[in-house]
Amino acid sequence: MISSDIIWGIFFIFQTCIGFMGNSLLFTLYMYTCLIFPHKKKPVDMILAHLTLANAPTLIFRGIPNIITSFGIRVEMGDTGCKTVLYIQRVTRSISLCTTALQSTFQAVTITPSSHKWAWLKYKIPAFLQPSLLFFWMINMAIYSVVLLRTVANRNITDDRLGYQIAYCKSSAHDGQISSIFLSTVFLRDLSFLSLMTCSSIYMVNILYRHHRAAQNVRSTIQSSRSPENKATHVILILVSCFVFFYWTNTFLTVYLVYTSKKKEQLEKFNNFFSSCYPTICSFFLIKNENRINFMKPPKRFFSS
Repeated sequence: MISSDIIWGIFFIFQTCIGFMGNSLLFTLYMYTCLIFPHKKKPVDMILAHLTLANAPTLIFRGIPNIITSFGIRVEMGDTGCKTVLYIQRVTRSISLCTTALQSTFQAVTITPSSHKWAWLKYKIPAFLQPSLLFFWMINMAIYSVVLLRTVANRNITDDRLGYQIAYCKSSAHDGQISSIFLSTVFLRDLSFLSLMTCSSIYMVNILYRHHRAAQNVRSTIQSSRSPENKATHVILILVSCFVFFYWTNTFLTVYLVYTSKKKEQLEKFNNFFSSCYPTICSFFLIKNENRINFMKPPKRFFSS
């Protein structure tokens, strides 16, 4: 009979391979459009390229260690390997959060009616995309520098002490003040970007509702609902909903596992699998709604600017 660890290992293999291929395909598409058809390039391509660039290493650096441990392979990563893997995991996961928030905000500004008082942002926001993305990388790399200082390789897998601990890595020592500052910073960052996502989504739903009602008055609902702006908005609303669901569920499970007194291996594996669901689902949802997959033809635009 196949053990549960082997089954989890098979799940991790499929999730990692499929998700990585999907994100790699999307990243190649955006780079292809940028280099071969620069006149077709849109600001949203930069956002989506960063999203796929963050998702791919998240899947690799989270998936491969989980695959190795699920099949019972004991690999001594050492302190340097532990710090590197965990640091990249945390930074790229946070970049996904920030980029998804930026994506929803960008689309909210894009569909703002020309008569709205904030309509002027349509022409200003593209100039802020690159500095914003650079800022996201810098701030998250700085926040998670504590990982490089406070984690070591886990050489005693039977250690049941409280604190962050996974199969190959654990916190080196507990410092209440440093932990409080770190957790407060992460919480404020998450709350800020998730609030931005939520506000942008509510605004987009409101705009779509108004647009739908106006379209009914002129009997053009079908044509209106198929506009590129509406399609892109629906895609982003679904992605934001998925992100919020997976992010908060993973966060609650992680906090529970950190502060529980007993190790729950099956729950840890489920949490690891669950935390990588969004990067996988995101890539294939974007592929499904992307009209430029055929590289042999000039790319058609799906997302509007």
